[in-house]
Amino acid sequence: MFTRLRESGRLRPTVVLVVLSIYCAALSVLRLLLTRTPTYIFLNWNLFLAFLPWLLTSLAVLRGMKNRVFVLLIMAAWLLLFPNCPYILTDLMHLRQIQGAPLWLDLIIVLSFAWAGLCYGFTSLVDIQFLLKERLHAGPKTITALSICLLYLAAFGIYIGRFWRWNSWDLLGNPAELMHDTFDRFTGGETPVRLLGFTILMGTLLNFMFFFVRGRRRATPD
Repeated sequence: MFTRLRESGRLRPTVVLVVLSIYCAALSVLRLLLTRTPTYIFLNWNLFLAFLPWLLTSLAVLRGMKNRVFVLLIMAAWLLLFPNCPYILTDLMHLRQIQGAPLWLDLIIVLSFAWAGLCYGFTSLVDIQFLLKERLHAGPKTITALSICLLYLAAFGIYIGRFWRWNSWDLLGNPAELMHDTFDRFTGGETPVRLLGFTILMGTLLNFMFFFVRGRRRATPD
């Protein structure tokens, strides 16, 4: 695996992601030692969930997966898990709810985890673009359009996870209840304005972030 990482040019970014993840975990442990409360330890679980889509696409790319059925299955699993990557951004909401440590420390902790989650997510989306191009033979315009849509879908997933408290695996394990809950919320009078507003604005932000990072990556000389 080490050789494949080096030959594919993925060794350095993988090392950076691993070190960043260790740094995030160390920050959460530092806060635990300072406050004697495990308040932000849950961020490690959120980061692990953000790690899974990156792991899926990395294995698909490194193993040179060519079977279209397997590639489509990988993409489907990735789509279910991908919202967990930018989801950590919404953990910034806890800053006004959780106390016990200096605000600046909590800010650095949450931002570190959020950035790590975005790095895993954006890297895995680049892998998805590669699979679309090399395995499914999609054109550049199609890949760009699909990437935009996927980021808006991720924003929608963040909303139902943060505010409706549904998880990625509920789409597989409990889809009927998820659909029933969604129907009840809208027929019960819940306005779609917040849902649409959050999805559009967060999705737009994610698109700006991803395509800027993607553009900088392409513009960086070897």
